[in-house]
Amino acid sequence: MSSDRRKFLKHLGTSVLLTSASLTSFAAREEQEIRTLRAQKRVGPNDKIRIATIGMGIMGFNDTNAALTVPGVELVAACDLYKGRLARAKEVYGAGLFTTEDYRDLIIDRKDIDAVIIATSDNWHSQIAIDAMIAGKAVYSEKPMVHQISQGLAEIKTQHDTKMVFQVGSQRVSSIAYKKAKEMYEAGSIGKINSIEASFNRQDALGAWQYTIPLDQSVQNVNWARFQSNAKAKYDYDPKRFFRWRNYREYGTGVAGDLFVHLLSGIHFITGSKGPEKIYAIGDLSYWKDGRNVPDVMSAVIHYGETKEHPAFQVTLRVNFASGDGGSSTTKITGSEGVIDLGGDGEGFTIRKNKMTQAPGIGGWDSLSTYTEAQQKALIDDYNKRYTEAQKTRQKFPDVIYKAPDDYNASNDHFANFFDSVRNGTKVVEDAVFGFRAAAPCLACNDSYFENRVIRWDAENMKIV
Repeated sequence: MSSDRRKFLKHLGTSVLLTSASLTSFAAREEQEIRTLRAQKRVGPNDKIRIATIGMGIMGFNDTNAALTVPGVELVAACDLYKGRLARAKEVYGAGLFTTEDYRDLIIDRKDIDAVIIATSDNWHSQIAIDAMIAGKAVYSEKPMVHQISQGLAEIKTQHDTKMVFQVGSQRVSSIAYKKAKEMYEAGSIGKINSIEASFNRQDALGAWQYTIPLDQSVQNVNWARFQSNAKAKYDYDPKRFFRWRNYREYGTGVAGDLFVHLLSGIHFITGSKGPEKIYAIGDLSYWKDGRNVPDVMSAVIHYGETKEHPAFQVTLRVNFASGDGGSSTTKITGSEGVIDLGGDGEGFTIRKNKMTQAPGIGGWDSLSTYTEAQQKALIDDYNKRYTEAQKTRQKFPDVIYKAPDDYNASNDHFANFFDSVRNGTKVVEDAVFGFRAAAPCLACNDSYFENRVIRWDAENMKIV
């Protein structure tokens, strides 16, 4: 860290107000230099990383495209259970791409594959990740890293035992905006944290997971038996369950596992928290009555106890798939002296800062007027003697606004960080422990909702109490 940067952070934590211009300068300049160096880096033959993507749905294609922005990364194989997506992969990435319906063909038989991207339905994340690490593959696993809380410790142990690179795909952990927000938080810019509000609102069918189903869907074109082979309850072929799996508990984790986990990943990253101690969630299936068995509106209240990393605070999470506001997302971290508002998808933030007056105030909405005039005068005279005008005035500061560069993409940086770890053995930005500590409280929200009870969580040992 440069001496100028140390001075910058030191001032930020004391009396110097950071302007939006200086914040943007420090934030964008450093990170842009890092990304430029990555883009310009010459990659030799020994630096090439050969990858395979398992699950070529929405996230499979998006993750693959983000991975291929990193120099020296080559896609050599793809796996999916719908023949049409394998055909599409060849259209996009070349007719010579190796494709299969069995992920084991990639992680066991293909010794030339260095890393796999796991972008399947949630119910397959953990098993494929474990199999891949045992087979010597680096793993980039979509969130949530597990389908059930009971799977987490085994996956962590596998990563520990195999020493393979493993990273969870919650890109906010690599976002330059979140890095800057974390620095601001740690520098004391909002005082002592006490609460966080975070939400995702949507108002459209695609946002509510009513994805387009292909016309050629059929049991002949979909490997339905393999898809549901690890599910406790078996069903006859149902295209909605396959192409819209997020709507079903048997294969997905609902709004909690899909969206709460993004929110908690960012919150844990900024605050340094290992997780909460109490979780309670409520919800309804209020609008999208399309056969799904998970709620489309869900709220959770989560309590974080005091630890060495942070004071006690509470988090409220909300997802609304039928929101009349047209769709929005935010995370607001509130402290005693300000608020960090990470709006949108985390591409920037605003800090609104106010300091409480030293004087308690007198008059207005107060019991003063209920006393005799003589008593009121005596009280006001005494108040004015004890406090100066400065002590009576609330300190308000200009907003600090940071926005990432227009061409910035946190997913690209998340993959760049992952492949740096694959090449150099450096620590990943979101390992199995971090990923599980973010996912487990979200899955506990589902347990709380379906079982109508408070879930107590041991964040240190990562288990339900």
